[in-house]
Amino acid sequence: MNQREAATHGTATSPVTKRAFDALSLRGWLAHLSATGRVATIDKPVSLKHELAAIAKRLDGTQAAVFLSPGGHEIPVVSGFMSKRSWIAEAMGVAENDLLKRFRDAADNPLPWREVATGEAACQQVRHTRDIDLHALLPIPTHSEHDNGPYITAGLVIARNPRTGVQNVSINRIQVHARDRMAILLLPRHLHAFQKEAEAAGDALDVAVAIGVDPLTMLASQAISAIDSDELEIAGALHGVPLPVAKCVTHDVRVPAYSEIVIEGRILPNVREAEGPFGEFPKYYSAQEAREVIEVTAVTHRKNPIYHTIIPAEMEHLLLGAIPREATLLSHLQRSHPGVTDVHLSVGGVCRYHLWVKFAKKREGEAKNVILCAFGAHYDIKQVVVVDTDVDIHDPSEIEWAIATRFQADRDLVLISGAQGSPLDPSTTVGQPDDAPSHLQGISTKMGLDATRPVAYPGHVFTRVRIPGYDAVDLQGLVATDNAAFDTYLGHAG
Repeated sequence: MNQREAATHGTATSPVTKRAFDALSLRGWLAHLSATGRVATIDKPVSLKHELAAIAKRLDGTQAAVFLSPGGHEIPVVSGFMSKRSWIAEAMGVAENDLLKRFRDAADNPLPWREVATGEAACQQVRHTRDIDLHALLPIPTHSEHDNGPYITAGLVIARNPRTGVQNVSINRIQVHARDRMAILLLPRHLHAFQKEAEAAGDALDVAVAIGVDPLTMLASQAISAIDSDELEIAGALHGVPLPVAKCVTHDVRVPAYSEIVIEGRILPNVREAEGPFGEFPKYYSAQEAREVIEVTAVTHRKNPIYHTIIPAEMEHLLLGAIPREATLLSHLQRSHPGVTDVHLSVGGVCRYHLWVKFAKKREGEAKNVILCAFGAHYDIKQVVVVDTDVDIHDPSEIEWAIATRFQADRDLVLISGAQGSPLDPSTTVGQPDDAPSHLQGISTKMGLDATRPVAYPGHVFTRVRIPGYDAVDLQGLVATDNAAFDTYLGHAG
């Protein structure tokens, strides 16, 4: 029994609600969105440089944008099909309140993928293995004003651990700066560890970039999991069936079989080329630096493929990172603090830096322990606000109200200076030289706010004002369809 066969024994998966669309493909989800009025089709020619991104940003969070004639290419571009939390819950087949639990269940119970036979994968219907020119083949946009050229922003980068052979999936920004070469940003995570191990042995690292996958596989790629945890197996658990995968045509990496487009290649050892600047999720530009390089060996795609691009720092980008992080943070906090009932990474905190925690406090001081636990859960977290269970943590005005009425800085503020934070947070670079070594980058001060009311208090000092029956009011049954009766009254009142 091989490693993957062994993994299937004893694997449990959570039940998945049957969805009224083909959930395994991007096309199935887009057809569902279109049928429900959530796709805007732009059939006029648009420029790949800035114009496409500008239009998609204007539609962000209301409709997915489909561009039928992008930059003279025949391949359409789609963006924004995961730009609302409710849409992601819908794709998952659960209520929005169950979103984090469902994702955590899938991450804890991965389902091994199923390999399709050679020649059966939709993503390999058309193959290009010679004289590859990415600019001619694919409609790759240039997004922000100072971006250093076109970027692939929605590609699932898939590689195998050189030591164990287990795959990792991530989304990395990739600058296409030549016909068949791309510079890639590798943060100090699993893909970076794979590349370092291969490079130490003098080897290239085989990679594939899958573009145009279904929403759940996109979401699974962002799971915070162990280094030898294949996120395609988490995708299978989210779907409730093994994810169909195909072996690449030029190496052994497996990719989602229903991908629209796959770029195959290898990260070259000891080769670095300029990448950036690029407008990142904090809504600032990252600097130009020497990055690792992918040499392209093949491009395969469906007949009549669809290219997916994520507009940086907009809702699709932010939510893709937020939901897997929230699920992991909630699980982490609940292990030590079962009174934690929900968490939310706020949009104002770019869905990475500001965490809001709903907590049923039983003893004074507990909220500060929750704050410290949250900081230890992920280095990106810069600010934590802990509130009581009567506060809606998905409503920024509720959080501000809790801080305004339940927080005192001299009593309820937690500050931790000199901690590791996000290297992409530009405020961490203040006072650092431009060529600061990596071990000095991202140094941050963490701030926690205990915005919970006291466990015990006299009278109704901290009792929230409520009007009985407010939630039960049936406005539709009470409000007249017109104001004729009131207008008549006004006419007699003079």
